[in-house]
Amino acid sequence: MAMKKSFQWLTGHDNQSKGLWPIEWLAIIYSILTTLTMFVLWPDMNHPWDMLADRLYIFLGTILLWRIYLLWPRRLMTFIRITAQMALLSYWYPDTYEFNRTFPNLDHIFARWDAVLFGCQPSLEFSRLCPWPWFSEAVNMGYFSYYPMIVAVMVFFFLCRNDRYEKASFTVMCSFFIFYLVYIFLPVAGPQFYFQAVSPESVENGIFPSLGTYFNHRTDMLPSPGYADGFFCHLVEWAQDSGERPTAAFPSSHIGITFILLYLIRPQSKRFFFILLPFAFLLTLATVYIQAHYLVDAIAGILASYPVFCLSKWIYSLSTGAPKNPLSSAT
Repeated sequence: MAMKKSFQWLTGHDNQSKGLWPIEWLAIIYSILTTLTMFVLWPDMNHPWDMLADRLYIFLGTILLWRIYLLWPRRLMTFIRITAQMALLSYWYPDTYEFNRTFPNLDHIFARWDAVLFGCQPSLEFSRLCPWPWFSEAVNMGYFSYYPMIVAVMVFFFLCRNDRYEKASFTVMCSFFIFYLVYIFLPVAGPQFYFQAVSPESVENGIFPSLGTYFNHRTDMLPSPGYADGFFCHLVEWAQDSGERPTAAFPSSHIGITFILLYLIRPQSKRFFFILLPFAFLLTLATVYIQAHYLVDAIAGILASYPVFCLSKWIYSLSTGAPKNPLSSAT
């Protein structure tokens, strides 16, 4: 009986707008902005025609789902339309690398900042100070929980706060795009790539070579530190081998988006907020522990999270024609 009611709810009539939704316009606008950037950088791009074709396919897929929804306006189709846009983040993330690989790399600046501010390289020292298998597995579990946390929050809004589902999805996706626009023009690869290229010994001796466009054709990473035989360590390695690129280090979107998920959930469900909180804490530690980020990246991710959250909510209010105070914590 419960399953039947759930199915009836999913296939129930949906009263969303008949046009394209703000989250779909957001993706189209981001696609246009990056396409214009592509035209400017065209001579230095590796495969711009393929990237143009990808954008065309994404646009046509968006239009197709919209037309299907007009024929069958059900909650299930709402979920499919929004989930399709969110799933495309797995394309838009490595896409930033195709742009910033054409610019001179800046890791030598950020690695030097860590050395000056903290007197060492925290991303190297952390795993040495905490080599215990249980700790390594805990932080790797936190890091791997990043995408499951995003999915869990979106499903929560769809099932439990359905009237706020589209806005919450827009806020998360807009926040991602804000970070991605930064990454396109700020080419920082992170310790796992930079230290592999120049050697950990070099940076520990205070030598920070500038690599120019080295990462245009090189994507070698340091092996994962900590407990190499751990289950979650292997999961993180698998995830990084599948989609990691020398891009998106500063500020840390892993931390920024995780905090934004907490901002979204806290007014809606204190219980769910406190369930997510330990995973968010472990993920924050993991970004430096597994050498994905410099410590300055992690701090910047925390500091940027709330302004990006407020900006994304403000952009949503503009897209719906009802500007509100972006500092309001309500979703």
